[in-house]
Amino acid sequence: MLGRVFGALATIVAVITVFTAQADAASVEPADPINGSIGIRLVDPPASAVRDPRAQIYVVDHLAPRTTIERRVEVTNGTAETAHVALYAAAASVDQGSFAVAPDRTPNALTAWTTVAPSQSQVPANGRVIATITIAVPADAAPGELYGVVWAEVRGSDSNDTGLTQVSRVGIRLYVSVGTGAAPAADFVIESLTATRTPSGEPVVIAAVHNTGGLALDLSGSLRLAAGPAGLSAGPFPASLGVTLAPGATERVMITLDPRLPSGPWDAAITLRSGLTERTGDARIEFPDVGSGAAVPVQSSTDDPSSQSRFGLAVIAAVSAACSIVAAMMWSRRRRRPRGSSVVGQTAVASSELGNG
Repeated sequence: MLGRVFGALATIVAVITVFTAQADAASVEPADPINGSIGIRLVDPPASAVRDPRAQIYVVDHLAPRTTIERRVEVTNGTAETAHVALYAAAASVDQGSFAVAPDRTPNALTAWTTVAPSQSQVPANGRVIATITIAVPADAAPGELYGVVWAEVRGSDSNDTGLTQVSRVGIRLYVSVGTGAAPAADFVIESLTATRTPSGEPVVIAAVHNTGGLALDLSGSLRLAAGPAGLSAGPFPASLGVTLAPGATERVMITLDPRLPSGPWDAAITLRSGLTERTGDARIEFPDVGSGAAVPVQSSTDDPSSQSRFGLAVIAAVSAACSIVAAMMWSRRRRRPRGSSVVGQTAVASSELGNG
């Protein structure tokens, strides 16, 4: 887990070469023009999502059955030769804290609704073309969130008679939830913070994050340390990117710190966000000595809105019950009061009793 997360870079095209029947280089992060590479990016996110950073780079939408949307993408060629680029949708999933793409052109329900036009394009050297992604949700679509990716793929020739074909792909993620009415809420809580060390001795803070909402999350954020030895403060330290959290799942977000950092104790404050949803967590932590193993997780004091909502509902219920008692008292007194007595006075007495209760 440590190696997977430490190696994830959200803004750099990751190249993975697979030595099977073909060599394949793939990235599902949006890429701007880079010399010697193919790039793809979203050019017209919806106006309704102008404040949502996820919707600026991915196709993120909530669609009712019988709905069709279009999104334009720009494909760029940073090489010195014309590139033949294939554009198509393939399946993806969210599993064990990552956005996992399926092999080759594996389909799912979302890809069956998705077309890209043109599906093939000759992109000139150091040039670009515009393509349109169309997603048409059928009338019988089941509710839920589906995942996919639109690939821009270039296949090379086998110049060394090795039997391997170089396939390079760069893509844009698709997050499409289906259902009537408003989109499911996106929410999460930071359950605990753990101070530990890597095998080489670097201090690391691990945040356990639980997705309490109905949509997948792409987490990013930072950590600050305060009230350390001799009153030291440190940070912010960026959280390692690449953690995609499925609804109901709990995963770990890693923050690697400066090796020179004292062991503590520290007041740790972490802020994480996904799109427009932001949560914070605080805990008093101390890093273990090198080679002594991981520290025990410390429960985080978090701004969990669900707990606030439960508290609010409890308050409302209590006030409603009190109001019912007041109404019953007023009705009883009204039946017993002598002629000429003041209803306003009764209301005042009832309010006083409520305050004393």
